[in-house]
Amino acid sequence: MESRPLERTAEKRNDRQSAVSSGIRSMEGAGNERKFTLSFSSEAPYERWYGVEILDHAPDAVDLSRLNEIGCLLYNHNRDAVIGRVNRAWLDGGRAYAEVEFDTDPDSDLIYQKVKSGTLKGVSVGYCIEDMETVQAGKTSTDGRFTGPCEVARRWQPYEISIVSVPADSTVGVGRAAGQSGTIPLRVQEWQLVANLNCLL
Repeated sequence: MESRPLERTAEKRNDRQSAVSSGIRSMEGAGNERKFTLSFSSEAPYERWYGVEILDHAPDAVDLSRLNEIGCLLYNHNRDAVIGRVNRAWLDGGRAYAEVEFDTDPDSDLIYQKVKSGTLKGVSVGYCIEDMETVQAGKTSTDGRFTGPCEVARRWQPYEISIVSVPADSTVGVGRAAGQSGTIPLRVQEWQLVANLNCLL
């Protein structure tokens, strides 16, 4: 089955560490001026055009190798707007976290200053789903953790983290970047048809 590239905006959260916003925390200490830690995904249900999606955050469900080896920090999911790098990514308590570091070129520095000041607070992740479990209404997932109707991503891989300017809904647990609602690219619909066909075989 072919993977589906998707994006999801991480929910805001509070922490005791030095906070730039509720989702992005600056790191303290000499040499850490351009480094931040952030949570970029969780198991919060997310409404997609094909139903409720849940990203499983069990250690064997999330492949963080790409982020840890070549991960980039983007602005608004623009692959031509690389503003930094992912130093490391990890899982903890049903969430995915990353330490990111902003580059020093003028374009990157502009976004860095806006994050540092708290003007930009949105975080989003681009990812591919490799294996999905369909849980029917009123039924429970195979591991007993989720109740349907929902689609549980059992194997998925984040491939980039973005600072986003306008999350569509910052009041929900997990939102999405503005402009995604109602504009599903045809290739995503085709991948879902392939996924459905594979489920029937």
